[in-house]
Amino acid sequence: MHLILGGARSGKSAYGERLAKDSELPVVYVATAQAFDDEMRERIKQHQSDRPAHWQSIEVLCDLPQTLLDNSHSENVVLVDCLTLWLMNLMYQQKDIHQSVTDLLHALTQVKGRVIIVSNEISMGVVPMGKESRLYVDELGRLHQRIAQAAQQVTLMVAGIPMVVKGR
Repeated sequence: MHLILGGARSGKSAYGERLAKDSELPVVYVATAQAFDDEMRERIKQHQSDRPAHWQSIEVLCDLPQTLLDNSHSENVVLVDCLTLWLMNLMYQQKDIHQSVTDLLHALTQVKGRVIIVSNEISMGVVPMGKESRLYVDELGRLHQRIAQAAQQVTLMVAGIPMVVKGR
């Protein structure tokens, strides 16, 4: 598993897509974004147009663990973009975050193929003022730590440059 972290517009999605494409394996692209407004719809549309048409695309809001289990095979690569929005979806729908993360980590130990996971690193700034925002930043930080521990590779994207944090 390869975890790719970075800030907004850091190049993390493009890097994940490049790694998936360079694998020369069939790609299953798992998108977690919801189009709540026009700007987000446009952002999703741009991401879709940037991807090769032959990639299989799956949209998932909360059931990422089962989606990984159902779609990972030794002869493909699964690209998840992104954990940030998956966690937000869980919180918005008032799901059990601890259980969902545990299920995700378990699923990641069971997948047969290569997995690339993209997520936003949002914890490098000031502590948010609102209670929900602080809770979200805390939960995302804990999620990143657990995924990074399980990952063979972790890359931090800074200004479009991949910086190896763990692995090769």
